[in-house]
Amino acid sequence: MTPDEVLARLDAPLSLRRRVFYLIVGLAGLTGSALIGLLWATEPGLPARTSAAFAVLVVIGLGWAGFGGWAVSRRAPLFARDRVIAAWLGAGAWLVFALGAVLIAVTPVLLGVVLALGAVAAVNLWAARRARAVLRRRRDQLLIER
Repeated sequence: MTPDEVLARLDAPLSLRRRVFYLIVGLAGLTGSALIGLLWATEPGLPARTSAAFAVLVVIGLGWAGFGGWAVSRRAPLFARDRVIAAWLGAGAWLVFALGAVLIAVTPVLLGVVLALGAVAAVNLWAARRARAVLRRRRDQLLIER
């Protein structure tokens, strides 16, 4: 392939498969938020910790819904920006979960789960940032070769 052909592929918006995936992510976040919100609204007298947990879950779900809508609506190439944003959302959700879990109860099993999920979130963020850097570096090289 010539540099122009590679650049044309790099400049393409998201594939149909990835768009459908992000549409599903957005709908799942919206559905989760709606169901938790309905449960929250129909259960009177919940403890404060439960209400706080529901509020956090609704916000996380709305965050994923917003991300899905943003990713599907992009017409320009993302150069893996979508992956980096998704990784940051995952890391943020892990952080909120970790803080809440530690405030509620500290047990060896819970600590192990929190650390394992944190490692997964960190590796996912590292991989997303690396993929974006590789794509941007390749794009810059092709623009120079042009």
